[in-house]
Amino acid sequence: MGKDGGMKPVILDVDTGLDDACALLLAAQHPDLDLKAVTCVGGNVGLDEVVVNTLTVLEAAGREDVPVARGAALPLLQPVRSAPHVHGVDGLGDIDWPKSTRTPVGAHAVEVLRDNLREAARTGELITLIPLAPMTNIALLLRTYPEAAAGLREIVFMGGAAGIGNATASAEFNIWTDPEAAAIVLSTAGRLGVGVTMYGLDVFYDVPITLDQARSLGGSPSADLARRLIEKRSELYKADAASIGDGGAVCAVIDPSGLTTEPYPLHVELSGSWSRGRTIVDTRDWSGDLTSDPYGPPPPVVQVATAVDGPRYTNLWLNTVQ
Repeated sequence: MGKDGGMKPVILDVDTGLDDACALLLAAQHPDLDLKAVTCVGGNVGLDEVVVNTLTVLEAAGREDVPVARGAALPLLQPVRSAPHVHGVDGLGDIDWPKSTRTPVGAHAVEVLRDNLREAARTGELITLIPLAPMTNIALLLRTYPEAAAGLREIVFMGGAAGIGNATASAEFNIWTDPEAAAIVLSTAGRLGVGVTMYGLDVFYDVPITLDQARSLGGSPSADLARRLIEKRSELYKADAASIGDGGAVCAVIDPSGLTTEPYPLHVELSGSWSRGRTIVDTRDWSGDLTSDPYGPPPPVVQVATAVDGPRYTNLWLNTVQ
């Protein structure tokens, strides 16, 4: 809930593929969330496809009122690396869902973020920012308009891993795509005192929807699209169930008690032939004598998700999208 028990204001930053779509359907329709805007960044697919997919999902959810803004097409320092093998060529699994013909707002994503956060700081209705993509837009915002962080309640991002990666053995896709952006966001949030939660690969796969559950959905564009998304993800992974992926991070904002987290210092590896983009979760006991560490005191502490109540979040998602 937000201030005085009302709806919690949120903004999603997305590179809309199949799992971002699961997250958008939830955020757009849950009665406890006030979806202020959605900002788009290149990632799972190119920026043009991300924008169309985002508008398409919001249209299916009956939320044409939500502003959608184009953001960064490329990471800060490296080429964009899309994932058609995971999300299909169009990002929505090539399920032939009718594409939206709406257009995004004229302002850039960074301007939309800035304006919403400045208003939130003025009114006291602080915003939870939910990045579900490479954090290029967020890094540009915090570098260009750091004062806008006064409007942030917290950042809950899908990305990283305490264990193994998926883009590489070390790195999770969102962080690996733009590690410099992730490092900027985490360090700036720490310096400005903004709380950060990492919903990473350690819990990403633990909120599954079975094909039987998905096939029980229907009767509205939202429910029909939700069913198609899970069917396609199951097909791509050759399984009889599929995780809602990024949708779990939105569940964690709606129902934080379903997520177990531990506070750990967090580094983002920016070099290394095999480890670039790795989120290094420092689980050492810093109350002891670690003065021999050449890197000095720990970096900003992040709440790292270590376990999730999967059935609880599964039911939350199913009940909302239906």
